[in-house]
Amino acid sequence: MLTRSSRFALALLPGLAVALAACSSTPKPKLQDEFLSSDASPFMRTFGVSSAEACESARRALLSQGYMTTLARPDTVDASKNFQPASDTHYTVEFHVVCTAGDDAVNSSVVYANAVQNGYALKKSDTSASVGLSILGSVSLPIRSNSDAMVKTSSETIQGGAFYDRFFDLLTRYLQSAVRTAPVPGETVDAKLLPGDPSPLPAPALVAAPAVVTPAPPTTPVAALPMTA
Repeated sequence: MLTRSSRFALALLPGLAVALAACSSTPKPKLQDEFLSSDASPFMRTFGVSSAEACESARRALLSQGYMTTLARPDTVDASKNFQPASDTHYTVEFHVVCTAGDDAVNSSVVYANAVQNGYALKKSDTSASVGLSILGSVSLPIRSNSDAMVKTSSETIQGGAFYDRFFDLLTRYLQSAVRTAPVPGETVDAKLLPGDPSPLPAPALVAAPAVVTPAPPTTPVAALPMTA
């Protein structure tokens, strides 16, 4: 016969089993929930310039912050920057920018940017080997060596919206300071006289040059020779 305390313990078993199952289950990755988000994307921005001008300003913005460009094309810019907060820790930020044409292919563009932070840590490994000496028989001497190497420990896309806001704000500053040229409207340029200017002189008429006649040189008369019998 079950006592009151035994019945109470049995009643708690189903709830305890559910709680243990929830703790042991793998949590759902957060990235799957954020992939199809309806919020404004922090990775893109629209500008009222051509895609080539936007990418050139992005390249200058990254260079001004110490990034080294590894690829620079009219529609793509890749750059990287190194950080070392400690002697055994190293970080690399790889920045990738793509510029595409907007609704107006000439005066509009969409810039996409994303940055990946890679983490590296110093790892030490011990290796051992043995060397046999034939002159001493089967004696082997252990040899140990230590080798240090930077091992990649993490790689993550930077998600912070403030990080990309600062980049796009800097890109906008370089767009505002860039010198641009605009084509002259129309196919021809019309020249107009201002009030008070004298009327232009008519073009001089072409006059045919007179023909030059060279006189023939005078002939010298030949003296008559006397005739002999």
